[in-house]
Amino acid sequence: MQQCHTGLCLSVYIITFVLGFPANVLAFYTFCKKVRQKPTPIDILLLNLTISDLLFLLFLPFKMHEVMNNMVWDIPYALCPLSGFIFFMTIYTSTFFLTAVSVERYLGVAFPIQHSLKRRPAYAVAASIFFWIFSVVHLSIVFIIPFIPSANSHNVTSDQNATTGPNRRVCYESFTEAQLEVLLPVRLELCIVLFCIPFLICCFCYINFIRILSKLHHLDRRRRLRAIGMALGTLLVFALCFGPYNVSHIVGFVTWKSPPWRDTALLLSTFNACLDPLIFYFSSSAVRGTVGSVIEGVRSHLNRCMSCPIPWASWGISQTTTDKEHTQESTNAI
Repeated sequence: MQQCHTGLCLSVYIITFVLGFPANVLAFYTFCKKVRQKPTPIDILLLNLTISDLLFLLFLPFKMHEVMNNMVWDIPYALCPLSGFIFFMTIYTSTFFLTAVSVERYLGVAFPIQHSLKRRPAYAVAASIFFWIFSVVHLSIVFIIPFIPSANSHNVTSDQNATTGPNRRVCYESFTEAQLEVLLPVRLELCIVLFCIPFLICCFCYINFIRILSKLHHLDRRRRLRAIGMALGTLLVFALCFGPYNVSHIVGFVTWKSPPWRDTALLLSTFNACLDPLIFYFSSSAVRGTVGSVIEGVRSHLNRCMSCPIPWASWGISQTTTDKEHTQESTNAI
């Protein structure tokens, strides 16, 4: 059974939720508004990426509760496969949408005229539907694994039988040999199909994207550097957030057991939900405009608060003035 260090895992989950949730809500509002006004393929893809991150973040509190409870699942067990399914499925939908954005960016600079003529929001919608269905079908293994009986179910220990017995106190962590025979090959397939292939496509697109932009000297230098930085940042996020976790699938298949560091690698994938908004910021001028409006609104609100008279001070001044008037009236009366 894998163990997640309580302090480390809980810190990562809390930081990801606190930073990622408001940032993704802001991005969701921006892309919804923009898609309603004038939909473009990249906005549709980024909107779906935001939805994926928000789904991930909404179910993250279940992982927080599990870690705080020493990895014991004491809430209704039906929520275990559901939270696990959302947790893992949204990791791979993110890889698909990040890859689709890279393809859109590359085509826009490599074939600007042809791409602008054939560019249709409907294509992005169709691709998004395909990505969701493809990920849902592949990650349905999360629902299947707990119900695979062990070949020697009468001889397994109580800890091994935790996922299939009536006292289900562990959520998607402890597996029998029969379950591993199904799970480990599926994980390897997930690594190849849902990570390696999208990552290679993403690398091809962004490397060529950077190469083409570096030759466009007529383009504003600031915009060119921002676009190149966005491409490099996306590749870095892709590799660091999803690479170690998918490498654990390969190691697990070779050694025929889940590596003990798999939970730590999964923490890097968790961080992706609060790093994606940075990609949104550099990819979309609408997001930058919304962020600027929010900052300006907060600043003006703070300025108004700072300039407001303090109620108790005003009350004290009024009382002092009133007391002086009463004193003067009393003096005049005498």
